[in-house]
Amino acid sequence: MSAETTSRQISVPPAGRYRIDTERSAVTFATRHLFGLGPVRGTFALRDGVISVADPVGESAVHASVAASSFRTGNDTRDAAVLSRSLLDAERYPGITFTSTELVQAAGGWALRGELEVRGVVRLVEARLRAVSEAGGTLRATAEAAVDRYDFGITAYRGLAARRLTITLDVTAHRETSSGTRA
Repeated sequence: MSAETTSRQISVPPAGRYRIDTERSAVTFATRHLFGLGPVRGTFALRDGVISVADPVGESAVHASVAASSFRTGNDTRDAAVLSRSLLDAERYPGITFTSTELVQAAGGWALRGELEVRGVVRLVEARLRAVSEAGGTLRATAEAAVDRYDFGITAYRGLAARRLTITLDVTAHRETSSGTRA
């Protein structure tokens, strides 16, 4: 399948299986604290992931896993509180996973819908694709999703910590050959 342009920044990569390069990919988030007055930005580390681009593209799929213990904001006290049993409980729930259920055209762009699992609770989320490109077997994609932590039963520190986070995924993935190695 040749790459076809679907919008200014979104192009459909060639069909195939792409392994996410965890070293060259990033999961960042933005939220607020102190009753919504102070911005908080941070990161999570991807553990692994696969993007399967299908033909037709609507049948494509994504599965990715994040290490909960990799949560970082640059404030050690805050990070310890978030990793504790009160919030992420990273010791008991070491992974955060996303498994797509569908890729749809929505509001003039593409949206990847799927199941996000945090602390053993699964909820549907939608990630809006902001950019997708492919060159030489390397796929790059940027997506953004809004997550309500209350949906996952993470309700401690009401008022002090914001309820909603904006998650941004900047992913680099490499096409695999039929033997499972990088193309």
